[in-house]
Amino acid sequence: MTDKKETLAVNVNVEITAESLQAIVENVKKQTGRDSKGVYRVDTADKVSQMISRFLFENDFESYTKDIKNYL
Repeated sequence: MTDKKETLAVNVNVEITAESLQAIVENVKKQTGRDSKGVYRVDTADKVSQMISRFLFENDFESYTKDIKNYL
């Protein structure tokens, strides 16, 4: 995913729609399933982080940040 570039973990607040978050939660629950007690044991916040990071890499966020027009 990172094309062997050094990366940093940055904690930020990101606005997403409630529908996006609901979709992530539903799909992660489908993937992981319930444990023996019937409880979902998954960190959806980690999945949100992974998905946003992957989206930024795949859509060349690095080039976007280098274009001064994107700061206006």
